[in-house]
Amino acid sequence: MIKVVGIRFKKAGKIYYFDPDKKWIKKGDFVVVETSRGIEFGQVVVGPKLVKEEEIIQPLKKVLRVATNEDIKRNEENRKKELEAFEICLEKIEKHQLDMKLVDIEYTFDNNKVIFYFTADGRVDFRELVKDLASVFRTRIELRQIGVRDEAKMIGGLGPCGRPMCCSAFLGEFSPVSIKMAKEQKLSLNPSKISGICSRLMCCLNYEHHIYEENMEDLPEVGDKVKAGGRIGVVTDVNPLLKRVKVKHNNEDGTEEYIDYCCIQLELLEEGNRGSNENEIENIKELKELEK
Repeated sequence: MIKVVGIRFKKAGKIYYFDPDKKWIKKGDFVVVETSRGIEFGQVVVGPKLVKEEEIIQPLKKVLRVATNEDIKRNEENRKKELEAFEICLEKIEKHQLDMKLVDIEYTFDNNKVIFYFTADGRVDFRELVKDLASVFRTRIELRQIGVRDEAKMIGGLGPCGRPMCCSAFLGEFSPVSIKMAKEQKLSLNPSKISGICSRLMCCLNYEHHIYEENMEDLPEVGDKVKAGGRIGVVTDVNPLLKRVKVKHNNEDGTEEYIDYCCIQLELLEEGNRGSNENEIENIKELKELEK
């Protein structure tokens, strides 16, 4: 077993593990560590704990020190410098007439590198821009193209639910989200209803997916012929959360009767037509683009 601490370098960023190196470190402390990008300033979000060696990517780097007042002040100064660098970079992009959108700028703690994050529809030849920026900042320059999900995470905002977006509030990493999740949760396949600010499928579709997936194993699908209460009928609606279904029965007098059943009261007789209708197929084609 190895003792580690979990450190974040950005709000809602990925958690990286480091060796506390016998230092007295607790959750909430600011620390200075060495990473592949150089010396970085971060915050401990997971206090000291023991983990198995196979769970850690070796070599495990050590925490250099608990941040001093000078370190904290330097980090604040870097944040101010990032704002100034943002304006300068915007001017340079306009000067070189590049089709790219600047999203964020990050100084490494030791000022050894400045990273410019941007989005673009395609590849951008920014070699002249890099030379121009290097002459201004006189340090290593890195331009990193990111996707629309990463852009939304960096900028932040309010989601369709009215709360701060999950990605910028607490999600350390993005999990895959698929159309199948929306279908199993009986959500509208209208892209405007299930896509977030980033114009991709909403991350929250993934939160309850495993519950729906488990419950759907015990449930028939709409259109299936079932036997319930001694009568034969067709499933017209399914509620995965409550594990209940609505069944249509045809009475002898020609009327129809709809009855709600628990899944354990049903016996599947025949599977119905489980294909998608034309409108749904068109929506799925559009939603496939949102999965990317």
